[in-house]
Amino acid sequence: MATEAIVRFLRHLFLLSLLIGSPFALSDGRLDLTPAQQAELESFAPGVELTPALAEKLRAIAFDQNRSLDDRIKAMQKAAGFSQGEPLKRRICIWDIAGRAGPIFKAAEDQRTRLLQYGVDLDVQPYTSESVVAEDLKAGICDAALITGLRGRQFNKYTGTIDAIGALPTKAHMKILLQVLASPKSADKMASGEYVILGLAPAGGAYVFVNDRSINTLANAAGKRVAVLDYDPTQAEMVSQIGATPVASDIVSAPNKFNNGVVDVLAAPLVAYEVLELYKGMDPDGGIIDYPLAQITMQLIGRKDKFPNEVAQLVREEFYNSYHLIMERLEIEAAKVPERWMIQIPEEDKQEYEIMMQEARLQLRKKGYYDPSMLTLQRKIRCKLDASRAECSNPVE
Repeated sequence: MATEAIVRFLRHLFLLSLLIGSPFALSDGRLDLTPAQQAELESFAPGVELTPALAEKLRAIAFDQNRSLDDRIKAMQKAAGFSQGEPLKRRICIWDIAGRAGPIFKAAEDQRTRLLQYGVDLDVQPYTSESVVAEDLKAGICDAALITGLRGRQFNKYTGTIDAIGALPTKAHMKILLQVLASPKSADKMASGEYVILGLAPAGGAYVFVNDRSINTLANAAGKRVAVLDYDPTQAEMVSQIGATPVASDIVSAPNKFNNGVVDVLAAPLVAYEVLELYKGMDPDGGIIDYPLAQITMQLIGRKDKFPNEVAQLVREEFYNSYHLIMERLEIEAAKVPERWMIQIPEEDKQEYEIMMQEARLQLRKKGYYDPSMLTLQRKIRCKLDASRAECSNPVE
């Protein structure tokens, strides 16, 4: 799904990551670098003295959107008097259901030779288990990891709220949001604790796949078995509230349960239709509710001691610049879904769903699961595209 973004990302990611270091100086004027950063700086950029003044200059260049990305990188090289020493080593862990044979992993691996020319020794590792890649990122085994926004919430609640239920009705809403988040004005929110968001990519709307076309209302979902993510207890809670039975699953097992009839309902992006053979679970009387519950993302999350936020800013912009390429690929995959599977629902039902999803967001905000500032930003985007919405004159998010 994010193949093109990964290719563009790998072209620019590592050129001067350590030369920027931390933009904040301690009270005595020293830069707040970790021992690991200092050691790598000395090996990667011998003879370069990273003073607070130089760090601030590099930061200003990195956040200057009046320059192209290439110009900003060259300017940082010139400002630092950069000379290449030993190759910089970074391990990127890619979650791809198809593992080494997957398109995302292959795109990343193909960039290794190009990056060696820039002094970067890239170790790209494929993972078929998203939970394992997340744990390896925490353990420092991975310097950065590509995972879903749902899984990424544990690393950054702000960007982890992008996938909030009903918050972004269409891809147009998603595009505006990603543009805002790629701006240097959002840079501070991209760093949280030990981690920094390196890139955000759309993965399409989440649609409800059913094995029986009669499951086209909330009332008709009562008593049905619904696949929910095993690491996300709020999904099980919401499913129980409508009288359905949650069945804990992971991203890999959930499609298999749907195809084998273990669950009746599955939420998934349209791109999963062919890749995961979801037509097997819908055959012969099922379908797809033609109403996305959320817009979902893939997120590249790095360890902040390996990727300063100034470098991450350049990468985030590269991801956004690839938006149209990613959407083209998503639309090609979505077009593979035959129209006969789509189940239309009345407008009044959609309004009922909107109310239900807003109530769910408010509950999850109260519980600390969703980030309030992200929900507010999403509400502003909904009102920007449709000022007639009731929430625009009486906002609660």
